[in-house]
Amino acid sequence: MKTTDEQIERVRELVASVPAGRVATYGDVAEAAGLTSARTVGWIMRTDSADLPWHRIVPASGAPAPHLRRRQLARLELEGVPIHGDRIDVRAARHAFADAIAAD
Repeated sequence: MKTTDEQIERVRELVASVPAGRVATYGDVAEAAGLTSARTVGWIMRTDSADLPWHRIVPASGAPAPHLRRRQLARLELEGVPIHGDRIDVRAARHAFADAIAAD
């Protein structure tokens, strides 16, 4: 199934809404956007996120991708996100999209 422009824009809106000091998982964004796969969010983030707070979207494990690890952890640390070793404490810093879901 092809990803629509509306789905891409919805993901972008949700990513932009994650405040400093908080994170969301790819799955969180997918669920809030009404998508069936977190992989779709990953694809959108790889292709269309240069102007977004991309560093606030993380894997559910809290372990950033190796090629992004240093940059992502450094940015999140500056925002006060709790980090233990090379993992983000997703449970402590997770953003809730409840308002975003209710707006639909």
